[in-house]
Amino acid sequence: MSGIIVLDSEAETDDAIGTYPDQRTIEQRLESGFFLLDKGAGPTSHQVAAWVRDMLELPRLGHGGTLDPFATGVLPLMAGKAMRLTKQILEHNKTYIAVFQFKSEVQQETLDEVMQQLTGRIYNVPPEISAVRVQVRTRKIHDFSLLDQSSKHIVARIRCEAGTYIRTMARDMGLLLDQPVELKELRREDSGSFTLDDCVELHEIADAIWLWKECNEGEALERMLHPTEKLLAGLPRIVVKDSAVAALAHGAPLLRPGLVSIPDDLSTGQNVLVTSIKGEAVCFVKINTDSENIAKLERGEIARPSAVLMNDDVYPRRW
Repeated sequence: MSGIIVLDSEAETDDAIGTYPDQRTIEQRLESGFFLLDKGAGPTSHQVAAWVRDMLELPRLGHGGTLDPFATGVLPLMAGKAMRLTKQILEHNKTYIAVFQFKSEVQQETLDEVMQQLTGRIYNVPPEISAVRVQVRTRKIHDFSLLDQSSKHIVARIRCEAGTYIRTMARDMGLLLDQPVELKELRREDSGSFTLDDCVELHEIADAIWLWKECNEGEALERMLHPTEKLLAGLPRIVVKDSAVAALAHGAPLLRPGLVSIPDDLSTGQNVLVTSIKGEAVCFVKINTDSENIAKLERGEIARPSAVLMNDDVYPRRW
């Protein structure tokens, strides 16, 4: 487990500038925040994102990790600058509960063998109905376990690498069993660190938006609309002084004097999150050296921003 190297233990932040993420207003969270939706069966992921976008009267609102219309479960909806983090969301491991239907009954021993064959690194070609180009690729299935079984149905839990198509796994089960296998139900149980317990349903978001707009009661919406930083929890991060935040927000390189603390295991070329002392996400940077060398330096360039997340007018310019 990595540790932290503190480079300036006396660095302080000015509470009159910026905002601690949990203290942001609804308006600030709409500029960079997200919902965790428990998507219901029927609409597409794009449709539910469009409905929430229109209710909030936003120009754009995206989703992270497409679910088929019949599928349900965890679906992040991202507003404003949080949409720049779609790639991070899409790369999370995911867990599904799936119901498969067989044409004829399958013996337990045979089923166990097939599920074992579909665990680990497997080929997972996107189905023709998917939105991506059909090509041969592999995905890692971390766990494929049986939860329940009847004569022609099974309920299974699949913990897998991002981008795995469960419909393809159903097709491959059919090839291995020499009979048609249909995916009847699919529920995304978690996406990265987010679970169904963290999610709200679409009608709850609609009610919260109505209370905020019509009754000036924003408490419910504040609970559902999370600051961007919650999406980035668990990522390695560099903490910088207030004086460095504005420069980075304008795209300037990260310099050694601006550092407060760094992970002790940074490597050259690594992409790392930079935050303010308050915990605000400032940008991602690409490191041009490692932790050991950074700790020895007194000045010089450490990294350059690869994606800026903070508006350039939040912290005042000091140059």
